[in-house]
Amino acid sequence: MIRTVVEIAVQDAAGARAAIDAGADRLELCQALVVGGLTPSIGSIEAVCAAVGAEKVNVLVRPRGGGFVYDADEVAVVSADIRACVARGVGGVVVGALDADGRADREALRRWTDAAGPATLVFHRAIDASPRSAEVFETLLVEGVGRVLTSGGAARSIQGIDRLEAYARLAGPDLEVTAGGGVAPADIRHLVHAGVDAVHLSARRRAGLGAPAGPGGGTDGHDVTDPGIVAEAVVAARG
Repeated sequence: MIRTVVEIAVQDAAGARAAIDAGADRLELCQALVVGGLTPSIGSIEAVCAAVGAEKVNVLVRPRGGGFVYDADEVAVVSADIRACVARGVGGVVVGALDADGRADREALRRWTDAAGPATLVFHRAIDASPRSAEVFETLLVEGVGRVLTSGGAARSIQGIDRLEAYARLAGPDLEVTAGGGVAPADIRHLVHAGVDAVHLSARRRAGLGAPAGPGGGTDGHDVTDPGIVAEAVVAARG
């Protein structure tokens, strides 16, 4: 039986250690999960790689929120950030870009593939924001992208399971389909049955609710990785 990979989105070294210790296979490192994730700092990347081993770490490289249509300056920034990540030995980089019509931005993809070199290039949930998701998926196959993270176009992966199953059938051996987006441990056995290669979840809870916040400090508390949720996800994926 093929093993389903469990990937956990984390924001710091403590979360990375908690996820790996609880049985996760690999990580996506980002910051600002509350806005869907942004590029983490170099300091965070180095700390997480030192904590768990760089080969387990995939770094989200997303320069801003607010959609996935990027200008030339932003594409260049992502290329530079990819090179900085790869120089630190990470296993993969997680990117995504669309044109104004919702097609995959092939020029950006090719530049980022070149920047990634030996690291896996992962196309993130920009595919779910596109009204042409089937075309985007076909482009990923043609361009040789290694992995796609998708909810099947739904708010939660379990709601997009039919499309995820179709993606898994179309992907073949070279494109890994990772189900991500609102994944709960209870969903995982259904996603595994649909044929996805991996599941992705943040497994987070709120902490620090008693710390000073308010004006200038953002909302109360912050997210931390919950190893109990990670362990539940691992059991579900192996069951």
